[in-house]
Amino acid sequence: MITARAAATFEPVGRSVATARSFVRDTLQGWGFSDIVDDAVVLTSELVTNAVVHAGTAADVLCLRTEDAVRIEVSDHYPEREIPLQNSPATMGSPDREGGRGLQLCAALATRWGVDYTPTHKQVWFQLNLPDRPVGTRAAGPVLPADLLPITDGRVRVAVVQIDRAGAISAWNEDAEELFGYVAEQVTGKPLTDFAAWPHTPGTSTGIVDALQLSRWEGSYGIRDSSGRVIPVYASHLRVRDTDGEPSTVCLLVRDDERAVLQTPLRGPSPESGTLSEPRATDPFEVFIGSPAPEDLDGLLQRTVERARDMLDGDAAFLLLATDDETELEVRASTGLPSARQRFARVPVEAGPGRYGSARLPAVHEDLTVVPGAVPLLNSTGMRSVVTVPLKVEGRLTGSLGVAAEAPDRYSNEEALRLQFAADRIALAVESARLGELERLRRGSLSFLVEASDLLAGTLDRDQTLALMAQMTVPTLATWCAVYTIADQASEPYLSYVLHEDEERIDGLKALLTKVAPPDPVPTPGARVWTAPSEAAHQAALRTSMRNLGLGEPMAIGAGIGTTLSTASAVGGETVVLPLVARNRVIGMLVLGKPSDEHFRQEILELAEDLSRRAALALDNARLYSERMAISQSLQRSLLPPGLPQVPGVEVEVIYRAAGEGNEVGGDFYDLFPIRDGAYGFAIGDVCGTGPEAAAVTGLARHALRLLAREGFGGPAVLERLNAAILDEGARSRFLTLLYGELWPQEDGSAVLKIVCAGHPLPLRLRQDGTVEPYAEPQPLLGVMDDLELYEQTVTLDPGDVLLCVTDGVTERREGTRMLGDDGLADVLTTCTGLTAGAVAARIMRAVERFASDAPSDDMAILAMRVPGLDD
Repeated sequence: MITARAAATFEPVGRSVATARSFVRDTLQGWGFSDIVDDAVVLTSELVTNAVVHAGTAADVLCLRTEDAVRIEVSDHYPEREIPLQNSPATMGSPDREGGRGLQLCAALATRWGVDYTPTHKQVWFQLNLPDRPVGTRAAGPVLPADLLPITDGRVRVAVVQIDRAGAISAWNEDAEELFGYVAEQVTGKPLTDFAAWPHTPGTSTGIVDALQLSRWEGSYGIRDSSGRVIPVYASHLRVRDTDGEPSTVCLLVRDDERAVLQTPLRGPSPESGTLSEPRATDPFEVFIGSPAPEDLDGLLQRTVERARDMLDGDAAFLLLATDDETELEVRASTGLPSARQRFARVPVEAGPGRYGSARLPAVHEDLTVVPGAVPLLNSTGMRSVVTVPLKVEGRLTGSLGVAAEAPDRYSNEEALRLQFAADRIALAVESARLGELERLRRGSLSFLVEASDLLAGTLDRDQTLALMAQMTVPTLATWCAVYTIADQASEPYLSYVLHEDEERIDGLKALLTKVAPPDPVPTPGARVWTAPSEAAHQAALRTSMRNLGLGEPMAIGAGIGTTLSTASAVGGETVVLPLVARNRVIGMLVLGKPSDEHFRQEILELAEDLSRRAALALDNARLYSERMAISQSLQRSLLPPGLPQVPGVEVEVIYRAAGEGNEVGGDFYDLFPIRDGAYGFAIGDVCGTGPEAAAVTGLARHALRLLAREGFGGPAVLERLNAAILDEGARSRFLTLLYGELWPQEDGSAVLKIVCAGHPLPLRLRQDGTVEPYAEPQPLLGVMDDLELYEQTVTLDPGDVLLCVTDGVTERREGTRMLGDDGLADVLTTCTGLTAGAVAARIMRAVERFASDAPSDDMAILAMRVPGLDD
């Protein structure tokens, strides 16, 4: 039975794919189905791409919700397009082909899928089943002996925090004050987001604001205490309303290592009532982990280290997982150790300094002071004895489990055998959970990279590309990031952009990085650790602290310890550098950082490397586009006169509008220049086409006109020689329409003009009585035939008369089938009686722009000359 539906239609344009992804993501998250969002977004993206890009039609997307599944249908209007059959996977083609991948993904990710045809539509649909969510009591479990119950350090404190409709804190109990160091008056009325360090997973857009709106939520995040330190907590949120109907969210929070107080794992199936069940054999896994087992990998690993510590009565325990190639171990869970400092730290398995000794075999170290560095994880922790055992699946190293104590000689081979027995029981479950988490991360990463590629491909602006790079990495991949750019091989890296998830720390971070030498632009792919920011920040914090204590030089006015310590905390974790390589050249570096003592996960670094490759190409494309635009604009400016001379007794106004975004040169041009005393030349022309060839003809025409006119040639001779020069260009020549004239202001207030109109729109004369008439006769355009016989016409502008010259971009302005034309231009000009030359040109341009709603598709030039009237 369908319980909800949502539908939308997307036009056959490229941006519709990203819009469709957002529609599906928002719909499923609104229904509370975040578990399947990533799979649904990836499948929708492929199917909508097939519709709007490959089929070239609009796409109809329909989301249907049932009690146990979600069905998404994507329809297009091209039923003749061939679709592979479900039972014939060979017809789907190679994954490297442009088509067919959407159906392959459906076959791989969807629970069910298919293709339906109607006379007018083709519909591809897929169904994703929802994970089982048993209702009822979830905390039921067996009665455990007292010695098997979880151990706490003291009284368990449960912080009770109430959040109002606007997300602000309205209640804060005494346990919250004790856990986080704030009294109620300090936090009441402030948003919870000011204190929460919310987790971010690639491809997942659900944030704390969304979580606070859910009817029930449970999970882990962090709270920044009064000293700025992040305290990991486990939380249970419940949405309630008071007697007036006002909604709020009650948040129960405990320290993350005490999550057993709040966590409600799923209960296993119980025997049917009224039946007798056979005694079930004891499962060694459940004996060690307990029942029910945690569902998520982090919960399973945390439960493992806690049980291992309790089993051997240790002071600390830790668990590391191996990378796919078994060359490194990554810290994933610990208890009794500063886990925030160690989490995701990596150590080599085999050779090299700081290696993790004996990772592949059980090992007992009776006193670590005798063999310092044998277990790098325990350096400077006060632990003296340790036992470690490997986790193996089918002979392959998948991890390592260790238990440590502060006293020496605590462990022997007997404890190692007990711990190895437990490790063998849980190794398969841990590896299965790890692979499941890795698969979810990869699906989320795929969705993240799809959206990132769309965003980067959607702009050619360099600054916007830099901003997008930073905003996509923070806070999804890192706490802060910086982008260095390299202009050319001889230039030093330049700090171009800095971003931190806390905006108040951006200025301090930028100031720190400007004082640190930039990382070396090494083209080697992959992330490499960069320690300079962390070292510089800690040195600055130390100097500031000493000054504050009176042990160093006095602090400058306005300086304080807060900003320095805050910056040191912001960059105190792991910092990595990824090269931005495009077209076999390093064009910059992407720097990612974590706060104090935190490390990057290997999966996150791999995702960041994929993103850096896409970002580098987008940044280089933006650079090339900017360079091309700058060259085009510079060349376009060189083809136009730098300024217009003052003509005694004649008002002159020019308006020039280039079509597009300045990425093409050529087209229309104009000029006004002195020939000799009392005589001026003017021209307005239009070269056929745009681009370098047209620009060459434009430059040739403008400079040849000035040179020939100043050599004393008359109008016909000037244009005939220009025609010959254009034809000499051969294949690079272009047709040219040109209106050329010479102007002589007269002492009686009039002006004499000699005009040659070679294929150009005829100039229009506006008399004082409002009549408009053409002011020349048409003659052949230039660049077509060798022998031209041109002639000039002599006319006189009386006081108050206006001469209007335009290019065809003005007269050919279109709106549908309508065109302004010569008659329309003349009608506008008749309304300009008594206006100055500047006002005439402005009114003409305004009328042309208003004639059509679309932006002009052709360059436009307007040259207006007016002889002032006797009353001016």
